[in-house]
Amino acid sequence: MSSGSRPVPLALLQQNAILRSVADATAESIVEKGELLSLALRQKIYQSEEVIDEVYFPINSVLSIVAQMQDGSEIEVGTIGREGMSAFPLLLGAASTANFCYCQVRGDAIRISAKLFHALIKEDPGFRQLLDRYVQSYVNMLGQLAACNRLHSIYERCSRWLLMTHDRVDSDEIPLTQEFLAMMLGTGRSGVAIAAATLQQAGFIKYSHGLIRIVDRLGLEDASCECYEVARRQFDGNLRSLTHAHDTKMRERHKK
Repeated sequence: MSSGSRPVPLALLQQNAILRSVADATAESIVEKGELLSLALRQKIYQSEEVIDEVYFPINSVLSIVAQMQDGSEIEVGTIGREGMSAFPLLLGAASTANFCYCQVRGDAIRISAKLFHALIKEDPGFRQLLDRYVQSYVNMLGQLAACNRLHSIYERCSRWLLMTHDRVDSDEIPLTQEFLAMMLGTGRSGVAIAAATLQQAGFIKYSHGLIRIVDRLGLEDASCECYEVARRQFDGNLRSLTHAHDTKMRERHKK
C-alpha cells in the first residue's frame, strides 16, 4: 500500500454507483488489494499519451478530463464523480489517451491497479456489464453537454455545472476559482464572473475567495437549462436499474 493511502472499508463501496453492485468476490478483491486515497486539487490521475496503470473510483471527489491545445490552453471535456470510474481507455482496449485527467474537487477515491481491473473484468461478467452501462451513460451525457455548450447561456451552463458537481460531493461548499470554472465551461473569466455574480444576487449561491456555497438548490435547478436533468437521468436510468436489483443483497452483506 502506497504512502498516504488507507485500507478500503467494505461499506465504502456503497458510495460509488458501480462498486455498490459488484459481486461478493469482486468486492473482496477490491477491499483486499485496493487503496483509499484523499485526492488533492489538481492531483494527477493520468497524463496524456502515458500508460494508465491505475483506476480510480471517486467517493466524494470529482475528476476532470481535460484536452490541451498547442498554445497551452485547456478545456474540460468530461467529469467523473461517484457515479463512475476513471479508466475509459482501459475498458475500451487502449492503454493511454490523448487527454489527461486530474482531481477537480478534492475528496476520497478508491484506487486499484490496472492489472486488477483487467482481471476483475474477465472474472466477473456482471462487473463488466456495470462498466459498459456506465460508459454508455457517459457517452450520452457528453452528447447532451456538447449541445448545451453550443446552445445555452453561460448563466444556464454555470448552474448546470454547479448542480452536477453538488451531486457528487458531500458538502454544499465547492472550492473553485473563477479561472478554474472558466476552463470547465470553455469561456473567459469575465463571462464566469458575470454568471457567478448573477447567481449570487439571485440568492442561489455565495461566492468568495475561491469558494462557492450552494444556498438555494431549487433556485439553481430553475436557473439551469434542461441539460442538467437530462444528464442526471442518464445515470439514474442506466445504473440504478442494475444497482437497485442488488440493494437487498448488499444490505445483507453488511449485516454480517
